[in-house]
Amino acid sequence: MTRKIDQAQVKKVAKLSRLELTDAEIEEFTGQLSAILEYVEKMNELDTTGVEPLAHCLPISNVFREDSVKESLGTEKTLANAPQRDEDFFKVPKILDDSSGA
Repeated sequence: MTRKIDQAQVKKVAKLSRLELTDAEIEEFTGQLSAILEYVEKMNELDTTGVEPLAHCLPISNVFREDSVKESLGTEKTLANAPQRDEDFFKVPKILDDSSGA
């Protein structure tokens, strides 16, 4: 079995994903990912001439509702169940500190 992905690539993806993998996990994932790519490559051998591309496995078409203008809820109904509010606005916890530069 020829490896399609090497350990360096698995380590790079793990680093980008912020995953800490053991050497055993790196070895295991290298084999698993290589097997997946080999399977996909095997599917490329199929003759798909005349096969229409699918967007969905069932024969459905645009299932969206008609777009229509409706009356809005209004401020009081919208904010009625808000945990906290500041006049006509939702009040949410601060997520950035002053040193974030945002």
